[in-house]
Amino acid sequence: MGYARCNCGAVTLSLPEEPSKIVVACHCIDCQRRTGAPFGVGAYYPAEVVAISGTSKEFTHAAASGGEMHNYFCPECGSTVYWKVSNLPALIGVAVGAMANPKYPAPVISVFEQSKHDWVQIGGAVEHFPQNYRPKNSN
Repeated sequence: MGYARCNCGAVTLSLPEEPSKIVVACHCIDCQRRTGAPFGVGAYYPAEVVAISGTSKEFTHAAASGGEMHNYFCPECGSTVYWKVSNLPALIGVAVGAMANPKYPAPVISVFEQSKHDWVQIGGAVEHFPQNYRPKNSN
């Protein structure tokens, strides 16, 4: 079983051993501000396979992708560990940095590149989107 946790360890997520196949680099302004970095990276898991321990504080705001973004962070150390997006109710986004696993798979999708810092390079087998993710077979 894998895990993710905040910096102080008060909020912990138990995750499946198998890494998520949906790893997203997000360059939206909200993710930049949430992380204090030029982009955020999240792994999306089915909600039913993630066990959450500890008490989180929630911050909700309008998501750039539409709907609402519910960020959950540790009230002790302030680390954002996971989030839920109202448009993706069956999934939980987990901050890849909270897993502290340098071998975790790289992003396969890069979104909101319209606000990507010019010096950031997201390479490899990645789908790139100027705004929100739109599957190739959607209209």
